[in-house]
Amino acid sequence: MVINTEVPALEKINREKIVDVASRLIAETGRTDVSLSLIADALGITHGALYKHFENKQEIWEAVAAHWFQRHILDHVNQTCPLSTENIDHPMKVQLHDWLWAFVNAKKAAYKTDPQMFSLNTRYIDSNPSTLRRVLQPAYQMIDHLMGYEDPHFERAETILSAFSVFTLPNFKETWDWPDYQERFETMWQLVSSGV
Repeated sequence: MVINTEVPALEKINREKIVDVASRLIAETGRTDVSLSLIADALGITHGALYKHFENKQEIWEAVAAHWFQRHILDHVNQTCPLSTENIDHPMKVQLHDWLWAFVNAKKAAYKTDPQMFSLNTRYIDSNPSTLRRVLQPAYQMIDHLMGYEDPHFERAETILSAFSVFTLPNFKETWDWPDYQERFETMWQLVSSGV
């Protein structure tokens, strides 16, 4: 496999560019353990120059995983099932149900279609509660806005999403193909919906 390590001359290096190159290298190599030296070489900078933009290796991989999560999970869900307080044809609870169903299915699809990035996401996001909370902030904001909670720290939205963790956390991924997957989701929704 030939890896393209060329970066156009005089292109400004920033956090976004580093994340893009690291993501591309993961896709090209099919591996989540791409070295920082390979990333630096692809950017035409020194290994140490990466640390001008990130404090440590963990922060780089968290940024890569968070970027992937935003693009391949949250953006996909928000495009296919946008939440709107003005949508009178679909009451808030119906929209929330549909958004949560789209969310859990996007996570399931990501596991099946992009196992390398799913693995990276698992290692650096899902196994780190404070990072996971930061990555999920846009989801919490959407739920909070739709439901009109106006919680400054999104406590209720976080609780709602957490209730469905069996459908999103990697520890449960083997259960996502069980025949009663949707039935279990609907059972959880029935329990949660009375309190939203």
